[in-house]
Amino acid sequence: MTVRVVERGRLDDRETADVLDVVEAATEADGARPLNEHVMLHLRYGGDERARSLLLYSGASLAGYAHVDPTDEVEGPSGELVVHPAFRRQGHGATLLRAVLEVSGGRLRLWAHGDHTGAAALAASAGFERMRSLWQMRRSLFAPLPPSSLPEGVRLRTFAPGQDEEAWLKVNAAAFAHHPEQGGWTLDDVRLRESEPWFDPEGFFLAYRDGRLVGFHWTKIHGSSAEEHGHEPLGEVYVVGVDPSQQGTGLGKALTLAGLRHLRSRGLAQAMLYVDEANTAAIRLYESLGFNRWDVDVMYAATR
Repeated sequence: MTVRVVERGRLDDRETADVLDVVEAATEADGARPLNEHVMLHLRYGGDERARSLLLYSGASLAGYAHVDPTDEVEGPSGELVVHPAFRRQGHGATLLRAVLEVSGGRLRLWAHGDHTGAAALAASAGFERMRSLWQMRRSLFAPLPPSSLPEGVRLRTFAPGQDEEAWLKVNAAAFAHHPEQGGWTLDDVRLRESEPWFDPEGFFLAYRDGRLVGFHWTKIHGSSAEEHGHEPLGEVYVVGVDPSQQGTGLGKALTLAGLRHLRSRGLAQAMLYVDEANTAAIRLYESLGFNRWDVDVMYAATR
């Protein structure tokens, strides 16, 4: 069977549909989606013109897909790849990874979602080292939530699309100044998510002090009627941010609990979140709120 890798910028509708079929098959087999939200948005809507898509064909069938994002000039290119379960253990992962390395110039950060042994073996065979881990944590929403109150002088309201984007971007950039993936969001990034079927401004909480935005908690619901995830709806602490001037006031905890109460009011049984393994302070906070580690995403890195 002839194997070939085709490099593309923006995929056409047929190619996109074929990639999404591979993603769904891998998700069903592995229990974890192989591509992150950023890549999925790129597939559906397009993105930075510098990003590349690699399509691996076995005969006429799409056997694998890889996305290469070269936009981070400091940390270097990042990539994600997936091989259809029906085409695994045939060397296709190694072929696709070699093609990704050629496109990236040999410098690459590679995400593997779910910390599967197959991904670890592929990374090791190519000389990659494990560099970072991102925990997925979960808690039951049936379990009691601890009491909390907002810091004195702070009030909450929900997000108003078309009105609050710029103010939110400023606080987000300040809160995540040392987190390039989150802190580098643009207005287009926000608007893309506002166009997603899961977006609900009633689950997007803004904290104000003296008329100034000082923190936020953006929640998300996976598996709503608008999405098909093959599981019961699951709430997410999508992103919590606090202006550096308000750190240490208890605002982050209060915002987290406000979002969790909202998710529980929607009848959800569980909530999840992602946190960097190195962020021990945040992990301690989330553990104090009843979260436990559920799964791990791993970043591998190679430099040449």
